[in-house]
Amino acid sequence: MSQQAAAYINLEVYEDSVNLLGVAKVQLPTIAYPTVSISGAGMMGNMNVPLIGMVDAMSATINFLTVTQAAASLAAPRQHLLDLRVAEEFWEVEKAESGMWAEKYVMLVQTKSIAPGTVAPMSAADVSGEFEVYYYAAYRKGKRLWEIDKRNMRCIIGDVDYMADVRRALGKA
Repeated sequence: MSQQAAAYINLEVYEDSVNLLGVAKVQLPTIAYPTVSISGAGMMGNMNVPLIGMVDAMSATINFLTVTQAAASLAAPRQHLLDLRVAEEFWEVEKAESGMWAEKYVMLVQTKSIAPGTVAPMSAADVSGEFEVYYYAAYRKGKRLWEIDKRNMRCIIGDVDYMADVRRALGKA
């Protein structure tokens, strides 16, 4: 049966899997592959070629409604292990019934900036932080969708590790 995503119902952001950081909206990292431009004999002009398994710098943005003690802890200039627990509704197309997927995003991040937002009557503060992402993994129903570990040269999409041959060529496991 065909299941189609409908919408995110809710999410919670945790640090170290235990500290709830508060109500948030998260802009997840973009996975972008660096390219090299090649040209030469036998080619028709220039061509940009993505480097297999290499991943450009990634960043994530987290927006909070207000400054909480837990959210303020992200201002510490150190690495933070975050996980986003997400409930996403889906539709069974043939049955016209809905269901729920459990999703999880795990990121090891370093704080780049914290903006405490605006203080004004009858409004949220719109606190935000930008974070450099060193590790990024996504799971749906407990199954890994991708895992990118820049420090350990891993770029796993589905079940394929696109950096395995590179690590072997360099004499690494």
